[in-house]
Amino acid sequence: MSTNSGIKINRLLQQHPQDTVLLSSWLVNQGYSYDLQHRYLKSGWLTSLGYGAMKRTGDTIDLFGALYSLQFQAGKNIHVGGRTALGLQGLSHYLELYQKETLLFAPSGTNLPLWFKKIDGKTKPVLIHTSMLYPNIGLIKFNEKTFSIKISGPTRALLECLVLVPKNFDLQEAWQIMEGLTSLKPKNVQEILEQCNSVKALRLFLFLAEKAKHSWFKHLNIKHMNLGKGKRSIVPNGIYIPKYQITVPKEF
Repeated sequence: MSTNSGIKINRLLQQHPQDTVLLSSWLVNQGYSYDLQHRYLKSGWLTSLGYGAMKRTGDTIDLFGALYSLQFQAGKNIHVGGRTALGLQGLSHYLELYQKETLLFAPSGTNLPLWFKKIDGKTKPVLIHTSMLYPNIGLIKFNEKTFSIKISGPTRALLECLVLVPKNFDLQEAWQIMEGLTSLKPKNVQEILEQCNSVKALRLFLFLAEKAKHSWFKHLNIKHMNLGKGKRSIVPNGIYIPKYQITVPKEF
């Protein structure tokens, strides 16, 4: 290997976060040609993870290290959300029961590359497509090892749970999560709720927030939110809540 190639690979390995994926297409944009990448693989500096993806030899790649590269190298709007994001922030009551899955949210038409699905991690990635909110609304930075990824903040994460009610998420669990969200900032909640285009999730969020009697709820301006028209039946044979035009389980 030439001196120049050696200098380039050393610079790459020093600057790139450990335990994250290197995407071939991103490396080309950084000045590392496909031929040069092949030489790095052949010489043992890099190890292939599948088509279009590599890692620094010796690194251990988990789902977050793979997601980092999709977010910051491929520019994909995929993030950790829902119950998983709440668990990472210590806001889920049932984290232990669901550690085998990591919920990822992305706009319709977004797919995970084949190499991503083969990452040998502790949890299985489950991709959920939703256009409930714009990709970057309500996301926060989550630090992991030597890098950070984007995950849903509390408000967006709970909305993502409520979108899945009742088939794939229990409203009682959502209620218990809402009870713990005592310190949300009303300005931040207002901004996110105004952008939410899932009428069901929005109505349920407001219903639960008012039921929890959080101090931040009284500062929200519901008139600026799109609550839609008509009734929404969350469950059959439930209790009708006229203010939000939703039918919820009788225990509420």
